[in-house]
Amino acid sequence: MRWNRTRTAAVLSLLAAFATIFPALAGETITVKGSDTMVILGQRWAEEYMKAHADVTIQVTGGGSGTGIAALVNGTTTLANSSRPIKGEEKEAAKRNKIDVVEFKTAMDGLAVVVNASNLVEHLTLKQVGMIYTGYINNWKQVGGPDKKIIRYSRESNSGTYVFFKEHVLMNRDYAADAQTMPGTSAVAEAVSKDPNAIGYGGVAYFATNPKLKILKIKKEDKGEAISPMGAGGKPNYEAVWSGSYPIARYLYVYSAGRPSDAVKAYLDWILGPEGQEIVEKMEYIPVKGSAPGAGN
Repeated sequence: MRWNRTRTAAVLSLLAAFATIFPALAGETITVKGSDTMVILGQRWAEEYMKAHADVTIQVTGGGSGTGIAALVNGTTTLANSSRPIKGEEKEAAKRNKIDVVEFKTAMDGLAVVVNASNLVEHLTLKQVGMIYTGYINNWKQVGGPDKKIIRYSRESNSGTYVFFKEHVLMNRDYAADAQTMPGTSAVAEAVSKDPNAIGYGGVAYFATNPKLKILKIKKEDKGEAISPMGAGGKPNYEAVWSGSYPIARYLYVYSAGRPSDAVKAYLDWILGPEGQEIVEKMEYIPVKGSAPGAGN
């Protein structure tokens, strides 16, 4: 028994040394954690990249932007996906752990406001959306709809979408106490598709092809033009998002803990290149302007 244990230990040591000397042969694992808005995009990026790079394993999970950044700060993930910029206190926490966080803008997102397809309302002003979600507007008749109570669906507080929506639509006011928090944008889509009096919000990619939902046009100003985050041919409205005429738009970020390794940098370069940005388009997100074929300049 002693001989077998000794031999096993020697073999394991040899394998570890071999992996250190020949890392390319041993392969590399990249873990990605964070934004639920980005999880379907991140998973598709990983799947396509691994098809052409058999020596790299990429594991993608959600949990929310805050969760992903916390994991990056704590050294438990290689990359963090985030649908909001990193906060100052998160950067400070990273510095205390001797981590210099590096930011990559990998895509854009039109954050859509959705209702049930049976709802007669076609558009809202940005102010009205904020008043609905802060509890100042509670009946659809107040915005041109039926005399029905508005049922509000929201994201959970560790979500980057929740934070972005609160900052840019609610103007940092609190959500209404009866806003029902959902664990992901797909859960918001499911809830609103079943409730004729519901309203929800999230990345447009989660709503674009669902016939049970209506994506509302949004007016930046009360007397302004109502703009949809969706364009012709069932695709997101790239120009409206790039120009800012659609008022609820944002970048989608990937953060690394310091300068990425060669393998991680190669993956990020691929994401920002034509192949990665083409996947952004196919998944109903919005490419970084000028970075993908047909995306504009």
